[in-house]
Amino acid sequence: MSQNKTLPTRKSVELFLNGIVDDQKRQDSWVLFEMLREITGKAAQMWSNSIIGFDTYHYKYASGREGDWMLTGFSPRKKALSIYLMCDISHNSLDFESLGKHKKGKGCLYIKKLGDVHLPTLKKIIQQSIALTKEMYQ
Repeated sequence: MSQNKTLPTRKSVELFLNGIVDDQKRQDSWVLFEMLREITGKAAQMWSNSIIGFDTYHYKYASGREGDWMLTGFSPRKKALSIYLMCDISHNSLDFESLGKHKKGKGCLYIKKLGDVHLPTLKKIIQQSIALTKEMYQ
């Protein structure tokens, strides 16, 4: 079985966040950092060079592949903030309609800036994503 290429590191989350050049993206990243820390009750950890992950879960697929992965996290990418939702994002309990301006990918939510979205709705989506993921892998 192949291993995940994205792995946790010992790099400093704070140094990474403070090193974000774009002021708006840096400020938004700190808000997301605090929000995810509050939601998970866990410390952040860098995954690879640019992903900030919170908490972990163990997955095992029918194929036999298994491993550990972040329960939620984000990355301040050049075009948008990528928020990692580990559940099926098409689940009907996730209210993207009330969120505001965003795009969705497979397991990711893309937001240009936090001012474009309703933060309580974002928080609820992340909380529900965590609950759905835990339910699926327990």
